[in-house]
Amino acid sequence: MQLKEALSSAITRLTARPVAAPRLDAEVLLMFVLGCDRAYLHAHPERELTASEELRLENALSARLRGVPMQYITGHQEFWGLDFLVSPAVLIPRPETEHIIETVLEIARAGGAGAKRAPADRGNPRIVDVGTGSGCIAVALAKEFPAAEIWANDISATALQIAKRNAARHDFGSRIRFCQADLLTAFDPGVFDFVVSNPPYVGTSEQGQLQTEVRDFEPRAALFAGADGLQVIRRLLPAARLALKPGGHLVMEIGSSQYAEVMELMRDWDDSSLKLDLQSLPRIVHARRSDDGV
Repeated sequence: MQLKEALSSAITRLTARPVAAPRLDAEVLLMFVLGCDRAYLHAHPERELTASEELRLENALSARLRGVPMQYITGHQEFWGLDFLVSPAVLIPRPETEHIIETVLEIARAGGAGAKRAPADRGNPRIVDVGTGSGCIAVALAKEFPAAEIWANDISATALQIAKRNAARHDFGSRIRFCQADLLTAFDPGVFDFVVSNPPYVGTSEQGQLQTEVRDFEPRAALFAGADGLQVIRRLLPAARLALKPGGHLVMEIGSSQYAEVMELMRDWDDSSLKLDLQSLPRIVHARRSDDGV
């Protein structure tokens, strides 16, 4: 089969499913199978696929037709300008989670916790990424804070293995310390300048509102948190308050409909604020533990 025929057939099959972007998905699958870029794809329409390439393409295409996310098929996803390995053991990194990195940078530049050096140095804070998954938040923060002490923890041993691989791929393997634990149970009180997290926050009552490929293929433990989606957040808030130094900061992603409930849960924190995502939906909450540690 020639490349142009393979591309045309893949587009037709994906359109019939349908998927949101059949041509783009078909191109990405072919680039994945052939190990080429888009320019090569369109410059060599007469290229014959080998039997092995045809089989790999059929397997990848069949997975996509079943609803498997593209990122799990190719094993990669971009986040903060970096390429991350992903598998069904971890959530697929999403653009809105980058707002966590932006918020930590804004706090540090403004002279927040741990930012005792010049703004260009961004300080040497102690940061923990709770529920690190693929490690995308921890790795991005390691990139932005060269002198920071960064911890990444997850209850899933499989997720931690992927996070460690991603840290090593980006030369941060020695910079990030990994720990398998439930939330912050492995850490002493009052040791961190920042607690950051993208916790599970989808309510089981909202399952029907999710895209099929999210609901059926991404890890449920990283998505769902009780009927209202706040089960993990209710546990994380007091744990984060205990783990932070006086004046330390919590930066956490939430569901777009949870702002009022989360703010009520954080009523004893100082300087709580909200960041909207690119769709102007509530997405990141920031709050500070009081300077006297109360």
